[in-house]
Amino acid sequence: MSLEFQLVDELREKLQEANLTKEQISKIVPPTLLKRHQHSLPAYEVNSYKKLKEEAHRRLNPQLPPAKPKIPRGQQKRYLQEFQDAKAAGKFAHLSEETLKQLEEEVKAAATDAEKAPQLQEFLQATQEEAGSSEACSPEHLQPRPQDAPASDQSSAAPVEEVIPPPPEFPSDPWQAFIDYMAAKPEATLPIPGSEGRVLERGKYKGKGIAVFTSGGDSFRISSSNVLQGMNAAVRAVVRMGLYVGARVFFIREGYQGMVDGGDAICEASWSSVSGIIHKGGTVIGSARCKDFRERSGRLKAAKNLINNGITNLCVIGGDGSLTGANLFKDDWPALLQILVKNGEITEEQSLKHSHLNIVGMVGSIDNDFCGTDMTIGTDSALHRIMEAVDAIAATAYSHQRCFILEVMGRHCGYLALVAGLTSEADYIFIPEYPPPQNWEDKLCDKLQQERAMGQRLNIIIVAEGAIDQQGQPISAEDVRKVIVNKLGMDTRITVLGHVQRGGAPSAFDRLLGCRMGAEAVLTLMEATPESEPCVVSLDGNQTVRVPLVGCVLKTQAVARAMHDHQWEEAVKMRGRSFARNLETYKMLTRLKPPKPAEGDKANGGTATLKRQDTLWNRDSSHGGYNLAVIHVGAPACGMNAAVRSFVRNSIYRGDTVYGIHDGFDGLIEGNVKEMSWAEVTGWIGQGGAFLGTKRSLPEKNLEVVAERFREYKLHSLLLIGGFEAYNSLVQLYEARGKYKEFCIPMVVIPATISNNVPGSDFSLGCDTALNEIVEICDRIRQSAQGTKRRVFVVETMGGYSGYLATLAGLAGGADAAYIYEEPFGIQELQLDVCHMAAKMAEGVQRGLVLRNENANENYTTDFIYRLFSEEGKGLFSCRQNILGHMQQGGSPSVFDRNMGTKMAAKCVTWLMDTMAKYRKEDGTVYCDDANTAVLLGLQGRSYGFKPVSELKALTDWERRIPKSQWWMFMRPLLRILAKHEAAYQEQGINVKEVEEALD
Repeated sequence: MSLEFQLVDELREKLQEANLTKEQISKIVPPTLLKRHQHSLPAYEVNSYKKLKEEAHRRLNPQLPPAKPKIPRGQQKRYLQEFQDAKAAGKFAHLSEETLKQLEEEVKAAATDAEKAPQLQEFLQATQEEAGSSEACSPEHLQPRPQDAPASDQSSAAPVEEVIPPPPEFPSDPWQAFIDYMAAKPEATLPIPGSEGRVLERGKYKGKGIAVFTSGGDSFRISSSNVLQGMNAAVRAVVRMGLYVGARVFFIREGYQGMVDGGDAICEASWSSVSGIIHKGGTVIGSARCKDFRERSGRLKAAKNLINNGITNLCVIGGDGSLTGANLFKDDWPALLQILVKNGEITEEQSLKHSHLNIVGMVGSIDNDFCGTDMTIGTDSALHRIMEAVDAIAATAYSHQRCFILEVMGRHCGYLALVAGLTSEADYIFIPEYPPPQNWEDKLCDKLQQERAMGQRLNIIIVAEGAIDQQGQPISAEDVRKVIVNKLGMDTRITVLGHVQRGGAPSAFDRLLGCRMGAEAVLTLMEATPESEPCVVSLDGNQTVRVPLVGCVLKTQAVARAMHDHQWEEAVKMRGRSFARNLETYKMLTRLKPPKPAEGDKANGGTATLKRQDTLWNRDSSHGGYNLAVIHVGAPACGMNAAVRSFVRNSIYRGDTVYGIHDGFDGLIEGNVKEMSWAEVTGWIGQGGAFLGTKRSLPEKNLEVVAERFREYKLHSLLLIGGFEAYNSLVQLYEARGKYKEFCIPMVVIPATISNNVPGSDFSLGCDTALNEIVEICDRIRQSAQGTKRRVFVVETMGGYSGYLATLAGLAGGADAAYIYEEPFGIQELQLDVCHMAAKMAEGVQRGLVLRNENANENYTTDFIYRLFSEEGKGLFSCRQNILGHMQQGGSPSVFDRNMGTKMAAKCVTWLMDTMAKYRKEDGTVYCDDANTAVLLGLQGRSYGFKPVSELKALTDWERRIPKSQWWMFMRPLLRILAKHEAAYQEQGINVKEVEEALD
């Protein structure tokens, strides 16, 4: 006990020995002298630690009244229609008008009452069989009878048993089944926008039951169970969003096996049961194979267990096999209920109450092999593990002049190998959707030999585990190694990454994806109707959407069928536009040398034919010979080098010249401009920073010199890569076109800044890498306090006035609060967060995390918030503060930034080429003053787009250097819902000092 408590106890004992009353004690020693807190408003309520814990437990586990069974609307209509038919047939003609009216009212009431529904059904059957019977048609027949009372119509014929349909089967021809399904429902694969950002009413769906389970490699696939990074984030989101809307949420442990076994495998979840899991890989609720679920007998057990727990809403997190099983379960549900009723395992009332099963899926697969979503949970984290291995191997391979072969996962889909090859500058890839040519052995060796002759010291080849040749025969990493060793004699090593790709902490992207999908899945289930089809919550661009499950599953199976039939082009096409673009970009960027004119080309004008790897590329010679320049403006950001590499090689590939402007506009003014070559940008894609150099200087004060440099190098177009300064620079160049004709050329900006504060784009290069750095550091910070008592960390992030990093890092890191400039906060919000932290600690949670953007508030600084939590948390938790600083800008670019930079630069080259060709004059110069020729390339919603900076200018808060509208503000409600303890929604004090309790 502290000295303070000892003094108080001594004082209390002396006062008790004096036998003084409370009034006398208060005159001698005012209670306020022994209280630490002298707050006025809002008043603090005195609670002991024990009382606070009991109150939190009561709020987190409310005793909800049992939901009254409901009869489906279609069943109600059928009952009423049968009664009207009997009435029209004159079967109630013997009854008086008053009695008939009373009977009709009771029939209407019984049609909506599950308790009276069996008697109503019996009454209607008796009416049809015994026309004119006064006993059968009496109103008293609808009153519930005691269970032991014999039925009044035992002599009537037994009802005809309903035919139980056979179990559903998988289609033997998935492609034909997909064609038939699309013909019947052409909108089957069209995405429906989700509810993200919508204001939600707390407790709106009280009484509903939701179950969540994770499954991989289930009974419908003979494979090991798969657990993926990001699953825990999805589970956490489902539980906390479900509790927020008032539903009861259940865990089903060990996937389908737990559903079949029942018992303790199905348990109710609480808010604290998912605390501290968002940063963990795998799944905390387990995943296992289940052969029993493949048979109807196993599904009968699963259905009974769900009904006994009041569950009619299932959230499935797994691959296409798991989702296929869930869809089969839903199709078989009515038949399963009939069998359970017939066997006496459930009652008719239970059958009516649980007559419909709602299914929603979230795709978890590192292969990204599910049609209907751009990214699946676990894919980004797996790519992170692959990139870490590639970056580590590159160093030793370069030192020893070795050739390394990496085998990555992808039994049926080559997405991992393709993107890994694209973002690591791999020399060759082998994927199942695009087998190598017949003589791939010779082509591979020729390429490696030429690269070594040019001075390249390392070679990386990536092989998907499901790689095949043109005849469908497997190509293993060992097969590739033997070819290289036997033909070239190179020192070649194999690295099989295996399950390393499934391990480790999930990336920030997968955590955010799991959070967004989990929350949307709950809302989808709550809004489902008996007529709703099972759907998959997926990601389309930057938007959560709902896609029908059946169409996606059939299309995914059709891709496998196309590959089996050696229809490679069809398989690539069905994988989606993103997959096809990745493949085409990879083939172009990995060419050894720029194209050379083929024999027979015309010397003067006409059409030039340029050799490519597999095809001939025809273009008019008047479209060639352009001079393009690339420049960085602003702070460095990861992904800049990847964009420059892609821009240089795309431009040279088309036969044009690229100038690299070093050190921004300062370097341009000084003439620090150099022509860039194909080999010069080798190895740039995986490097952070900006090799061209960058400065924050704007061109406004030196427009005349800048125009002179443009004229000196005869520039036909310009690419600017940078943050808000690059965007502002283009605005200045565009507005100066009237004075300097040199600026009347196509110009485009690729936003690149960790602050993500450039208007016209949802994402900027570098912000994903910074987000991963913040999340990883926060994980380490919390881990550093392992073994200590309860502790809260206050962390400051960068971003200027943009709260992007703080908000999304808070969501991905499981933060309790994130303070930003865009959402004003005051002392009441801070007090509420302290209350939340106390309620959270009362549940046994040991760690707390609070993020603050560097410019969130000029008065409520990071140090102020740290001191506030330190003072108010005395006796409950300790507090520490951390300012991350420029660590957020460092590190190697993430896979997302590498890929995004590569694609955006390729799109810019295409746009610049088309625009220059459109405005090219006869003398070879380019002149354009249209507003649509000075643009910014950004990803907004579901697609990339070029937007004139003249239009974006009105959407910009120039004083604070942020857009006036920012999409990620829609993430703020989700952040609060997933972070705030339920007790925090009630305003209460948290003075838990036992000193004050002793004075009462």
